[in-house]
Amino acid sequence: MIDDGTGLLTIGELARATGLTVRTIRYWSDEGVLTPVTRSTGGYRLYDADSTARLELIRTLRELGLGLADVRGVLAGERTVAEVAATHVSALDAQIRSLRVIRAVLSTVARRGSSAEETTLMNKLARLSAAERQRIMEEFVEEALHGLDTVDPDIRERMRRTAVDLADDPTPEQVDAWVELAEMLQDPDFRAQMRRAVEFNAADRSPDAPRGQAMWFAKRLVELVGPARERGTAPEGPEAEEVLGELFGDADWNAVLERMTAGFNERVARYRELLAIVNRQAAPPHAEDFAWVVAALRARAGR
Repeated sequence: MIDDGTGLLTIGELARATGLTVRTIRYWSDEGVLTPVTRSTGGYRLYDADSTARLELIRTLRELGLGLADVRGVLAGERTVAEVAATHVSALDAQIRSLRVIRAVLSTVARRGSSAEETTLMNKLARLSAAERQRIMEEFVEEALHGLDTVDPDIRERMRRTAVDLADDPTPEQVDAWVELAEMLQDPDFRAQMRRAVEFNAADRSPDAPRGQAMWFAKRLVELVGPARERGTAPEGPEAEEVLGELFGDADWNAVLERMTAGFNERVARYRELLAIVNRQAAPPHAEDFAWVVAALRARAGR
């Protein structure tokens, strides 16, 4: 405190009183957030008791991450601390979401041992907006359904309702699943495979067939195959033929196998599994039942 009876503090005294550095206080003064009350005859900045309280508020706001423009607005009375805090919370939330994505991507890169090119792709895919992710899915579905008017309406609606709902704070497993899923959705071979499966559905269904026919078949398959698997019936064994006969009747089993492998093969099963992981849902049910039927048909292929 200068010895002139005014009670004013030099910048060095203010620094000692608050624990801040002279350099920091001078910077904040130069930026207009801590204006000196006056200057000494020698040109030194002088501050009063109110400056000490103001400096404590500035330090608090800065430690909370607010920029100098926001601090200046609060001190000028243009905005309340509550208003600035609410804005800052929204910005922090966005930053936290971004950091979580970065962390998940880096965890996946470390686990995979990814190359620079894979890392770039993974980061790009992980940062897509929800709308951009959904657009990729919708384009995939529309290509699979285009021009096939006789596809079972229930199947059509279920495909068009398929969503990609990656969390704002995804786990490394979810990022990994989304990257693999996105690559699959844009793979021409997989697109052609899904199109072929839908074409089989359209070809097998007449325009006046009952709605939900494909769903009914899936339910019937599970009802027959589930108990058979529980009994330990091997797909290659003789008991499996009874199940196939009850399920398909006198249909050509080779033709049935072609249709089954189009809609229930390993890649399609992986596609459904990845969707479940990304959307934080339970694993698709009954995949093993369909795999059992395919295995049973393959064991009898060519007969």
